[in-house]
Amino acid sequence: MPDLAPIHHVKIPVSDVRASSQWYQRVLGLQVTIEFTEDGELRGVALGAPDGTTQIALRHDPERAAALSGFDLVALGVPTRDGIHAWADHLAAIDQKHGGLVTGHHGGTVLVGLHDPDGIEIRLYAD
Repeated sequence: MPDLAPIHHVKIPVSDVRASSQWYQRVLGLQVTIEFTEDGELRGVALGAPDGTTQIALRHDPERAAALSGFDLVALGVPTRDGIHAWADHLAAIDQKHGGLVTGHHGGTVLVGLHDPDGIEIRLYAD
């Protein structure tokens, strides 16, 4: 069977591209790498971590965003369990609510209950 590389990017539907882009930048430290404009209107963005390890695309699609509200769509990897605690500290420093830290199925640490502006849950996970 041919090889697969790590996931290239995850595309998340959003109701407001600018607001969501600002949230992902402020909360997760991602940077805009590409803007997608159609008919003179911003319809999507690609964001990436400065080190290139994480890429997320946001696409204007209010109906799908509403349907995913409350769903834990993606778990972003964090290299260490101490890193999860550093994320919890960062979120507290910027007054970003989340659901706390829990133990994952394989004994890892998971930060749960971090919701983007559309209510889509983004989890942070360290094995």
